[in-house]
Amino acid sequence: MVSKLGEMLVKAGLISEGQLDEAIKIQRREGGKLGSIVVRHGFCSDQDIVSFLGMQYGVPAADLDQWPSIENGVIALIPAELAQRHKVLPLQRTGNVLTLAMSDPTDIFAMDDVRFHTGYNVDPVVSSEMGLMRAVERYYGGSSGVTLRTDQGGRSGQAGTATMSGGGETQAAAGAFQEEEGMLDLESLQQELDADAEYESDEEEQGDAITMKKMGEDAPVVKLVNMVLIDAIKRGASDIHVEPYEKTYRIRFRIDGILQEVMRPKLSLKDPLTSRIKILAKLNIAERRLPQDGRIKLRVNMGGKQKVIDYRVSILPCLFGEKIVLRLLDSDKLMLDLTKLGFEPESLERWDRQICKPYGMVLVTGPTGSGKTNTLYSSIAKLNTPDVNIMTAEDPVEFNFPGINQVQVKEQIGLNFAAALRSFLRQDPNIILVGEIRDFETAEIAIKASLTGHLVLSTLHTNDAPSTINRLMNMGVEPFLVATSVNIICAQRLTRRLCNACKQPEEHAMPAEALLKVGFTEAEIKRGFQLYKPVGCEACNKRGYKGRVGLYEILEMSEGLKDMILTGASAIELREQAVKEGMITLRRSGCRKVIDGVSTIEEICRETVL
Repeated sequence: MVSKLGEMLVKAGLISEGQLDEAIKIQRREGGKLGSIVVRHGFCSDQDIVSFLGMQYGVPAADLDQWPSIENGVIALIPAELAQRHKVLPLQRTGNVLTLAMSDPTDIFAMDDVRFHTGYNVDPVVSSEMGLMRAVERYYGGSSGVTLRTDQGGRSGQAGTATMSGGGETQAAAGAFQEEEGMLDLESLQQELDADAEYESDEEEQGDAITMKKMGEDAPVVKLVNMVLIDAIKRGASDIHVEPYEKTYRIRFRIDGILQEVMRPKLSLKDPLTSRIKILAKLNIAERRLPQDGRIKLRVNMGGKQKVIDYRVSILPCLFGEKIVLRLLDSDKLMLDLTKLGFEPESLERWDRQICKPYGMVLVTGPTGSGKTNTLYSSIAKLNTPDVNIMTAEDPVEFNFPGINQVQVKEQIGLNFAAALRSFLRQDPNIILVGEIRDFETAEIAIKASLTGHLVLSTLHTNDAPSTINRLMNMGVEPFLVATSVNIICAQRLTRRLCNACKQPEEHAMPAEALLKVGFTEAEIKRGFQLYKPVGCEACNKRGYKGRVGLYEILEMSEGLKDMILTGASAIELREQAVKEGMITLRRSGCRKVIDGVSTIEEICRETVL
């Protein structure tokens, strides 16, 4: 069947009927796109194909041979493997829109893949396949080796040196890695991996422990794992995700709450890399069918300063291998000053008043990664004086504090939160911290402890502060026990903080109607305030955001709220009453951060609801 593009080229007089017939025969025999065949055999020029492709698909056309030089930060958004596989090239980024050159702008799979990897919306422009291949070769080179991409052109710096404790051994980490054009130069490492680590991955064959250990102790794999662990520290990542798929293998860092892809190792490295991490975390190398949890301790010398980083390791068997998540626990980044976490002054005053009471229950709620542990640690650090006995039950114990008795929960031997709490009550405690209230048994013991002269701090997983009341009652706790035991509830989220070095004022003011819908009050809109936008600089790695700030919703128990709980009020009714009594909601806390120039409307809308 004659293609639409071929008919258009013939109709325009750029090729003859005979040339079209010959190109179609070549296509049937060799495969490939008709446009590339026509150009390759000299029937038509590349520029003519580009303009006709634009007419065919109804999108702008781009001649990449004449296109201005593309910024390194834009090229770094898409890995070389993805660009070569889909024959695409990022041209420029405007806001959250990435302009993408494609040979087939109707390829939704390619666009979805790019959206998935970058987090940006895709605006396609069409280019010839031959021109795209030349441009991809020019910007990415022909190597398909492992590369570590810097975020939007940011530079990673020197790797430093490190020593890791795990698996009963100590390994020297890789030395400083050279970098060029915004990329860490891993060419020599890739050569070692190719020469010395030719591993075959067979999903059906589990392998014995000796073989798996040998794979994990190979020198290039050791260097690769060390480099990833060190680079995560340098970038300020909170988590490392190592993810196997059917035909790809990727590593992502969570930085300021957002996942960013940094590396695509070869698929053949999946088993050795997993084995190496298991060795360091003292896990069973041969077990691939069950989830496992462990810990790695890293002593690193960065900038002449020795520091210790803990990695909490979680391994989960998935369809195409074991997914690994490492949570970084850096004691230097633990903020124990409540005044610097992001509390509004009136919310902080309420919180301080309630945590200083001699008994009752203090609850912190929010999703995983919302900073609950930091808030609790900051609170007990303030209460940690020589005249009080503080005991904690945690899963896991993330940071060690002098003067506080910390217990690691071990479900497999029966030491759960409830069992630890029972033992605590025989240890003459003043203050008890329970990592999480997961079931009725734990909730019941915690409430009884709070009613018998102990201050109990704990966490729950709920969406906001008022719904925590209903959550406790859904567990089976009687309303009168909730009303009499709970002192205060804090719901929290973390939102990205604008980079102070590069944030700029928004030139165009938002309409008052839009600001009202976001959650700003009429008085705030009438008074006026300056909105800021992220720009991106070297200090924030071209992201426009650096660090995070907390949003807090503090519900302090009053007599009115206690009466409503006893009469079975809903979470909505409790919220309305709490707001009347001065509670700042999560969205209002976010609006305060926007007015103060700390964050943006987009960020608070991403983390909170009205």
